[in-house]
Amino acid sequence: MAITIGNAPCSWGVEFADDPRNPPWRRVLKECAEAGYKGIELGPVGFMPEDPAVLAEALADEGLELIGGVVFRAFHDPDAWGDVMDGAVRTCKALKAHGAKHLVLIDSISPRRAPTAGRPDEAEQMDQAEWEAFRDRLATVAKLGTEEYGLTVGIHAHAGGFMDFEPELERLLAEVDESILKICFDTGHQSYAGFDPVDFMRRHVNRISYVHFKDIDPKVKAAAVRDRTGFYDACGQGIFCNLGEGDVDFPAVRQILLDAGFAGWCTVEQDCDPTLDVSPIDDARANRAYLESIGFK
Repeated sequence: MAITIGNAPCSWGVEFADDPRNPPWRRVLKECAEAGYKGIELGPVGFMPEDPAVLAEALADEGLELIGGVVFRAFHDPDAWGDVMDGAVRTCKALKAHGAKHLVLIDSISPRRAPTAGRPDEAEQMDQAEWEAFRDRLATVAKLGTEEYGLTVGIHAHAGGFMDFEPELERLLAEVDESILKICFDTGHQSYAGFDPVDFMRRHVNRISYVHFKDIDPKVKAAAVRDRTGFYDACGQGIFCNLGEGDVDFPAVRQILLDAGFAGWCTVEQDCDPTLDVSPIDDARANRAYLESIGFK
């Protein structure tokens, strides 16, 4: 299997299932296919129909494959465990129903960490007991996805959460067995956090099971870090630019994947503000064209 390029509902501004600003889910599927992609992520569970028959018919109509889904919930908060498990179980069921492979775990943005996104030296750290409980919650969902639903589970570092900076990711990888937890590597969030995505990929490519392609505007990033801009405000300012226009070296990313014999999905994620006067399908087309221009088919 070669590398195949997909897209995700967040490229249409879909971050939360109940956001009234979300575009219609059928429109997202249609525009994703029209932009030249062969697969799409589920988005936040509940955005697309949870009735497998309804979603399967719509995917087939557009010639799309369901790639995977994300559990973007507060793993850092012990009081939110019920919500985390609700999202995990529903997402796992949806993915299994459609033969999708990738379950992605993301610790959602925390008020304790949001102001220090991009500032690893200033960020509040968990104490040992809090870290162990946090780690074990991630491991529990990873084991659920792997052993009960047959999915490939990847941890995804994300700006503003407690799994953000490279040392935190390295620590988790060292403490949770690779048999249940791999890496969903996001090029843009690694750059946002102040680390080199290419260097990380070279060192960990054999544990990377899935990749999110995201580019980041270095000028907007510098201003967001300096001004302690909130994540969604930074999205509204265009921190995640079209691929090839930011600071991620995508030709080098491609070569690392090829040299490692990586095969499977790489998914474009261009988080955007749904209230802005932007055209997600135009960006999706531009990103697809850029990837083709550097050798991705």
